[in-house]
Amino acid sequence: MIKTILFDLGNVVVPFDVKRAYARMAELCGCKPEEVAARIRATGLVTPFEKGQIQTEPFIRELSTALKLEITYQNFCDWWNGVFLPETLVSDALLENLRSRHRLLALSNTNPIHFAMLKEAYPLLRHFDGYVLSYEVGAAKPEAKIYLEAIARAQCNPEECFFTDDMAVNIEAARAHGMDAVQFFSAEQLAAELRVRGVL
Repeated sequence: MIKTILFDLGNVVVPFDVKRAYARMAELCGCKPEEVAARIRATGLVTPFEKGQIQTEPFIRELSTALKLEITYQNFCDWWNGVFLPETLVSDALLENLRSRHRLLALSNTNPIHFAMLKEAYPLLRHFDGYVLSYEVGAAKPEAKIYLEAIARAQCNPEECFFTDDMAVNIEAARAHGMDAVQFFSAEQLAAELRVRGVL
């Protein structure tokens, strides 16, 4: 029996497209979006930021330097958050329904800039009982540490956890830890998976 349902956030609950942010920053940098992406990758800063190994202000400062960009803290955050699209991929009603009978957790690789905006801009996140976030845990999917933390916070056995994520590698890791997990493709497909399990 499923007792706790865990959702990835990006491209499961909230859609994102990094190309939108790259296009906006390219205008400020006076270069092509592909060059913005290459400069960001070359810094190697994003993964440590998502694991909480670098704080927000140094991250912004070092990334701005790499992009040869003079930008305020708030403008950087606005740009950094520009990857997200306004319409969610799952409905408020679905999350409300699930939470009425199950513990609901978010399990996400994210960073403090993104998560602060997400909580403010997407009211449906209020339905989650808790958030297992890479920058707080100090590990990112598909690393074992974040799944073990998620199972602990689920307050049930791994096999009583259902997890959905858009990345196949993250699903495989969840299954390796004993969780029931399926890759997310659409709200309709997810609902069908939940019905099969008697959750909906």
